[in-house]
Amino acid sequence: MAKYFDVHPDNPQQRTISNVADMIRSGALIAYPTDSCFALGCRLGNRDGIGRIRSIRDLDERHHFTLVCQNFAQLGQFVHVDKDVFRVIKAATPGSYTFILPATKDVPRQLLHPKKKTVGVRIPDHTATQALLADLGEPLLSSTLLLPDEDEPMTQGWEIKERLDHVVDAVVDSGDCGTEPTTVIDLSGGEAEIVRRGAGDTARFE
Repeated sequence: MAKYFDVHPDNPQQRTISNVADMIRSGALIAYPTDSCFALGCRLGNRDGIGRIRSIRDLDERHHFTLVCQNFAQLGQFVHVDKDVFRVIKAATPGSYTFILPATKDVPRQLLHPKKKTVGVRIPDHTATQALLADLGEPLLSSTLLLPDEDEPMTQGWEIKERLDHVVDAVVDSGDCGTEPTTVIDLSGGEAEIVRRGAGDTARFE
């Protein structure tokens, strides 16, 4: 049965945040809110968590996982960013964008696109998630909480707790969050390619 954490949206309770971070360090898979919608998240090297995300979402090996980072410095540890790409990402973060970029050696192989050796990265504009990332001290390996055969991501913490009670370890709820997945921009080929139009404005990438 999943633990349920009610977190204040503007002033997250540090004790609660630390409890969630400790669970993640111990191997937990959580459902948590972002500025675009809820996501599933676990620690970067958590093989069991990765497998559980694939199972819950029915994902194949071509799926791009996302490393949800606290800030740009952290993001730069896991993807290769040249000057032009730096400017593009800096102007759009924090925000509802996922960027696909060539991964560094610090990213486990099972997270990479099998042919491109790329991974998704993002910096969310969400108070509770930023507090969790700060306590954790490392990115959350994540995927949008979109269930198979459903068109819309799940957006209510109580519903997630009810439906995924026996497949996740914790649900973090901080009230309303976004209802659209992130806009996904592939920057791995030198030019911006819009892979998915979502919550982030695509005008700057057209």
